[in-house]
Amino acid sequence: MLSVLPVTGNIGAFVEGVDLASEVDETLAEALRQALWTHQVLFFRDQFLDIANLKRVTTRFGPLQRLPYVEAMPDDPDVIGVAKKATDRKVAVFGGNWHSDFSFLGHPPAGSLLTAIEVPEVGGDTVWSNQTAAYETLPDDLKNIVDGRAAIHVGKPHGVKFAPKGRQRSTIKMVRNDPEADRETFHPAVRKHPETGRKSLFLNPVYTARLDGMSEAESAPVLDRLYWHATRPEFCCRHRWQAGDLVIWDNRSTLHFAVNDYDGHDRLLYRTTFSDDHPPRG
Repeated sequence: MLSVLPVTGNIGAFVEGVDLASEVDETLAEALRQALWTHQVLFFRDQFLDIANLKRVTTRFGPLQRLPYVEAMPDDPDVIGVAKKATDRKVAVFGGNWHSDFSFLGHPPAGSLLTAIEVPEVGGDTVWSNQTAAYETLPDDLKNIVDGRAAIHVGKPHGVKFAPKGRQRSTIKMVRNDPEADRETFHPAVRKHPETGRKSLFLNPVYTARLDGMSEAESAPVLDRLYWHATRPEFCCRHRWQAGDLVIWDNRSTLHFAVNDYDGHDRLLYRTTFSDDHPPRG
Protein backbone atom coordinates (compact mmCIF):
# COMPACT_ATOMS: atom_id res chain seq x y z
CA MET A 1 0.00 0.00 0.00
CA LEU A 2 1.28 3.45 -0.92
CA SER A 3 2.47 5.55 2.01
CA VAL A 4 4.01 9.03 1.94
CA LEU A 5 6.12 9.91 4.99
CA PRO A 6 7.39 13.49 5.36
CA VAL A 7 11.07 13.79 6.25
CA THR A 8 11.08 17.41 7.47
CA GLY A 9 8.49 19.99 8.42
CA ASN A 10 8.89 21.87 5.13
CA ILE A 11 10.15 19.64 2.32
CA GLY A 12 10.62 16.05 1.20
CA ALA A 13 8.87 12.73 1.74
CA PHE A 14 9.78 9.05 1.55
CA VAL A 15 7.38 7.01 -0.56
CA GLU A 16 6.91 3.36 0.40
CA GLY A 17 4.80 0.50 -0.85
CA VAL A 18 5.48 0.93 -4.59
CA ASP A 19 7.60 -0.99 -7.09
CA LEU A 20 8.37 1.45 -9.88
CA ALA A 21 9.95 -1.28 -12.02
CA SER A 22 6.39 -2.58 -12.46
CA GLU A 23 3.76 -0.80 -14.49
CA VAL A 24 2.71 2.55 -12.98
CA ASP A 25 -0.99 2.91 -13.80
CA GLU A 26 -2.72 6.27 -13.96
CA THR A 27 -4.18 6.00 -10.46
CA LEU A 28 -0.74 5.48 -8.93
CA ALA A 29 0.83 8.09 -11.23
CA GLU A 30 -1.71 10.71 -10.14
CA ALA A 31 -1.08 9.92 -6.47
CA LEU A 32 2.67 10.30 -7.00
CA ARG A 33 2.23 13.57 -8.88
CA GLN A 34 0.08 14.99 -6.09
CA ALA A 35 2.66 13.87 -3.53
CA LEU A 36 5.39 15.61 -5.53
CA TRP A 37 3.48 18.88 -5.83
CA THR A 38 2.85 18.75 -2.07
CA HIS A 39 6.29 17.69 -0.82
CA GLN A 40 8.48 18.94 -3.72
CA VAL A 41 10.97 16.06 -3.38
CA LEU A 42 10.13 12.35 -3.22
CA PHE A 43 12.55 9.63 -2.06
CA PHE A 44 12.19 5.94 -2.93
CA ARG A 45 14.45 3.14 -1.62
CA ASP A 46 15.36 -0.17 -3.30
CA GLN A 47 14.02 0.56 -6.78
CA PHE A 48 17.13 -0.39 -8.84
CA LEU A 49 15.66 1.00 -12.06
CA ASP A 50 17.39 0.36 -15.36
CA ILE A 51 17.44 3.17 -17.92
CA ALA A 52 14.34 1.97 -19.76
CA ASN A 53 12.31 1.91 -16.54
CA LEU A 54 13.75 5.24 -15.41
CA LYS A 55 12.56 6.85 -18.64
CA ARG A 56 9.16 5.16 -18.39
CA VAL A 57 8.64 6.45 -14.84
CA THR A 58 9.78 9.93 -15.90
CA THR A 59 7.02 10.14 -18.51
CA ARG A 60 4.39 9.66 -15.79
CA PHE A 61 5.35 13.16 -14.57
CA GLY A 62 5.80 14.86 -17.95
CA PRO A 63 7.40 14.53 -21.37
CA LEU A 64 11.11 13.72 -21.42
CA GLN A 65 13.20 16.85 -21.87
CA ARG A 66 16.72 16.86 -23.29
CA LEU A 67 19.05 19.38 -21.69
CA PRO A 68 21.40 21.61 -23.69
CA TYR A 69 25.04 22.37 -22.90
CA VAL A 70 25.58 19.11 -20.96
CA GLU A 71 26.85 15.88 -22.50
CA ALA A 72 24.28 13.08 -22.35
CA MET A 73 25.05 9.39 -22.42
CA PRO A 74 26.48 8.43 -25.82
CA ASP A 75 23.76 5.84 -26.49
CA ASP A 76 20.81 7.73 -25.01
CA PRO A 77 20.35 11.52 -25.38
CA ASP A 78 17.52 11.51 -22.80
CA VAL A 79 19.82 10.42 -19.95
CA ILE A 80 22.79 12.08 -18.25
CA GLY A 81 25.31 9.94 -16.42
CA VAL A 82 26.17 11.90 -13.27
CA ALA A 83 29.52 10.29 -12.57
CA LYS A 84 32.60 10.93 -10.50
CA LYS A 85 35.50 8.48 -10.45
CA ALA A 86 37.73 7.75 -7.48
CA THR A 87 40.55 9.24 -9.55
CA ASP A 88 38.65 12.55 -9.98
CA ARG A 89 40.15 14.68 -7.24
CA LYS A 90 39.73 18.40 -6.66
CA VAL A 91 37.27 18.76 -9.54
CA ALA A 92 33.91 20.50 -9.69
CA VAL A 93 30.85 18.24 -9.64
CA PHE A 94 27.67 18.65 -11.65
CA GLY A 95 25.30 20.78 -9.58
CA GLY A 96 27.86 21.71 -6.96
CA ASN A 97 26.25 25.08 -6.17
CA TRP A 98 22.76 26.06 -5.06
CA HIS A 99 20.61 26.24 -8.20
CA SER A 100 17.50 25.20 -10.01
CA ASP A 101 18.04 23.53 -13.35
CA PHE A 102 18.50 25.57 -16.52
CA SER A 103 16.41 28.55 -15.45
CA PHE A 104 18.03 30.56 -18.27
CA LEU A 105 15.95 28.63 -20.82
CA GLY A 106 12.70 30.14 -22.04
CA HIS A 107 10.92 27.07 -20.70
CA PRO A 108 12.97 25.58 -17.84
CA PRO A 109 12.52 21.92 -16.83
CA ALA A 110 9.56 21.04 -14.62
CA GLY A 111 11.49 18.40 -12.68
CA SER A 112 14.08 15.65 -12.70
CA LEU A 113 14.74 12.12 -11.52
CA LEU A 114 17.99 10.62 -10.24
CA THR A 115 18.56 6.93 -9.65
CA ALA A 116 21.63 5.76 -7.74
CA ILE A 117 23.77 3.06 -9.34
CA GLU A 118 26.95 3.33 -7.25
CA VAL A 119 27.51 5.61 -4.27
CA PRO A 120 30.26 6.08 -1.67
CA GLU A 121 29.74 4.67 1.80
CA VAL A 122 29.60 8.22 3.11
CA GLY A 123 29.50 11.56 1.31
CA GLY A 124 27.93 12.68 -1.94
CA ASP A 125 24.63 13.77 -0.38
CA THR A 126 22.18 16.08 -2.16
CA VAL A 127 20.32 18.93 -0.45
CA TRP A 128 17.05 20.57 -1.54
CA SER A 129 15.45 23.82 -0.37
CA ASN A 130 11.75 24.77 -0.45
CA GLN A 131 11.33 28.04 -2.34
CA THR A 132 7.63 28.28 -1.53
CA ALA A 133 8.41 28.43 2.18
CA ALA A 134 11.24 30.84 1.41
CA TYR A 135 8.89 33.23 -0.38
CA GLU A 136 6.13 32.99 2.22
CA THR A 137 8.57 33.94 5.01
CA LEU A 138 10.42 36.72 3.20
CA PRO A 139 10.92 39.93 5.13
CA ASP A 140 8.53 42.60 3.88
CA ASP A 141 11.24 44.77 2.33
CA LEU A 142 12.49 41.88 0.18
CA LYS A 143 8.97 40.81 -0.73
CA ASN A 144 8.25 44.34 -1.89
CA ILE A 145 11.29 44.18 -4.19
CA VAL A 146 10.53 40.83 -5.83
CA ASP A 147 6.74 40.95 -6.08
CA GLY A 148 5.77 41.77 -9.66
CA ARG A 149 9.40 42.07 -10.76
CA ALA A 150 11.25 39.99 -13.34
CA ALA A 151 14.68 38.48 -12.87
CA ILE A 152 17.14 38.15 -15.74
CA HIS A 153 18.67 34.69 -16.22
CA VAL A 154 21.76 33.96 -18.31
CA GLY A 155 23.54 30.66 -19.04
CA LYS A 156 26.60 31.92 -17.24
CA PRO A 157 28.83 28.80 -17.11
CA HIS A 158 28.21 28.11 -20.79
CA GLY A 159 28.54 31.61 -22.24
CA VAL A 160 31.25 34.19 -22.79
CA LYS A 161 30.40 37.17 -20.57
CA PHE A 162 30.38 35.25 -17.28
CA ALA A 163 32.73 32.43 -18.31
CA PRO A 164 34.59 30.88 -15.34
CA LYS A 165 38.17 32.07 -15.10
CA GLY A 166 40.98 29.62 -15.79
CA ARG A 167 40.74 25.95 -16.65
CA GLN A 168 37.64 24.35 -15.18
CA ARG A 169 37.94 20.67 -14.31
CA SER A 170 34.56 19.01 -14.04
CA THR A 171 33.18 15.49 -13.79
CA ILE A 172 30.78 16.11 -16.72
CA LYS A 173 31.58 17.56 -20.12
CA MET A 174 29.80 20.87 -20.70
CA VAL A 175 29.67 23.37 -23.55
CA ARG A 176 31.56 26.57 -22.72
CA ASN A 177 32.02 29.96 -24.39
CA ASP A 178 28.84 29.82 -26.47
CA PRO A 179 27.68 33.42 -27.12
CA GLU A 180 24.09 32.17 -27.43
CA ALA A 181 24.17 31.29 -23.72
CA ASP A 182 24.67 34.99 -22.91
CA ARG A 183 21.16 35.78 -24.14
CA GLU A 184 19.05 37.32 -21.36
CA THR A 185 15.83 35.54 -20.39
CA PHE A 186 13.25 37.33 -18.25
CA HIS A 187 11.28 35.24 -15.76
CA PRO A 188 9.16 36.39 -12.80
CA ALA A 189 11.21 36.54 -9.62
CA VAL A 190 8.16 35.02 -7.92
CA ARG A 191 6.37 32.33 -9.93
CA LYS A 192 3.01 30.69 -9.36
CA HIS A 193 3.05 26.90 -9.38
CA PRO A 194 0.83 25.64 -12.22
CA GLU A 195 -0.52 22.74 -10.13
CA THR A 196 -0.91 24.20 -6.65
CA GLY A 197 -1.22 27.92 -7.33
CA ARG A 198 1.26 28.65 -4.52
CA LYS A 199 3.98 31.27 -5.07
CA SER A 200 7.70 30.50 -4.88
CA LEU A 201 10.91 32.42 -5.28
CA PHE A 202 12.29 31.74 -8.73
CA LEU A 203 15.85 33.03 -8.43
CA ASN A 204 19.03 31.15 -9.16
CA PRO A 205 22.48 31.71 -7.65
CA VAL A 206 24.07 30.17 -10.76
CA TYR A 207 22.00 31.76 -13.54
CA THR A 208 20.33 34.95 -12.26
CA ALA A 209 22.39 37.93 -13.44
CA ARG A 210 20.28 40.77 -12.04
CA LEU A 211 16.80 41.97 -11.16
CA ASP A 212 14.81 43.90 -13.75
CA GLY A 213 15.18 47.65 -13.37
CA MET A 214 18.44 47.25 -11.46
CA SER A 215 22.05 46.94 -12.57
CA GLU A 216 24.15 43.93 -11.70
CA ALA A 217 25.90 45.97 -9.01
CA GLU A 218 22.60 47.17 -7.53
CA SER A 219 21.13 43.67 -7.67
CA ALA A 220 24.06 41.89 -6.04
CA PRO A 221 23.44 42.78 -2.36
CA VAL A 222 19.70 42.18 -2.74
CA LEU A 223 20.24 38.80 -4.37
CA ASP A 224 22.77 37.88 -1.67
CA ARG A 225 20.13 38.50 1.00
CA LEU A 226 17.53 36.57 -0.97
CA TYR A 227 19.83 33.56 -1.44
CA TRP A 228 20.82 33.57 2.23
CA HIS A 229 17.16 33.46 3.16
CA ALA A 230 16.23 30.94 0.46
CA THR A 231 18.69 28.33 1.72
CA ARG A 232 18.04 28.58 5.46
CA PRO A 233 18.26 25.13 7.11
CA GLU A 234 14.59 25.07 8.09
CA PHE A 235 13.63 25.07 4.40
CA CYS A 236 16.00 22.19 3.53
CA CYS A 237 16.24 18.42 3.50
CA ARG A 238 19.40 16.38 2.89
CA HIS A 239 19.45 12.93 1.31
CA ARG A 240 22.11 10.31 2.00
CA TRP A 241 22.16 8.11 -1.08
CA GLN A 242 21.99 4.33 -1.17
CA ALA A 243 22.31 2.18 -4.29
CA GLY A 244 18.84 1.62 -5.73
CA ASP A 245 17.47 4.98 -4.55
CA LEU A 246 15.26 7.05 -6.81
CA VAL A 247 14.67 10.74 -6.12
CA ILE A 248 12.18 12.97 -7.97
CA TRP A 249 12.07 16.73 -7.47
CA ASP A 250 10.01 19.68 -8.63
CA ASN A 251 12.36 22.14 -10.33
CA ARG A 252 9.79 24.93 -10.28
CA SER A 253 9.71 25.39 -6.51
CA THR A 254 13.07 24.15 -5.19
CA LEU A 255 16.78 24.79 -5.25
CA HIS A 256 19.26 21.94 -4.86
CA PHE A 257 22.95 21.40 -4.13
CA ALA A 258 25.23 18.40 -4.80
CA VAL A 259 27.71 17.99 -1.94
CA ASN A 260 31.26 17.28 -3.16
CA ASP A 261 32.87 15.55 -0.18
CA TYR A 262 33.81 12.11 -1.50
CA ASP A 263 37.15 12.38 -3.30
CA GLY A 264 38.68 8.95 -3.77
CA HIS A 265 35.34 7.16 -4.23
CA ASP A 266 33.24 6.23 -7.24
CA ARG A 267 29.74 7.63 -7.62
CA LEU A 268 27.30 7.09 -10.51
CA LEU A 269 23.69 8.18 -10.87
CA TYR A 270 21.46 8.32 -13.95
CA ARG A 271 19.38 11.41 -14.48
CA THR A 272 16.32 12.19 -16.58
CA THR A 273 14.30 15.40 -16.85
CA PHE A 274 10.67 16.17 -17.64
CA SER A 275 8.93 19.23 -18.99
CA ASP A 276 5.44 20.68 -18.73
CA ASP A 277 3.21 23.05 -20.71
CA HIS A 278 3.65 25.95 -18.29
CA PRO A 279 6.53 28.40 -18.75
CA PRO A 280 7.14 30.52 -15.62
CA ARG A 281 4.33 32.92 -14.77
CA GLY A 282 3.90 35.25 -11.86
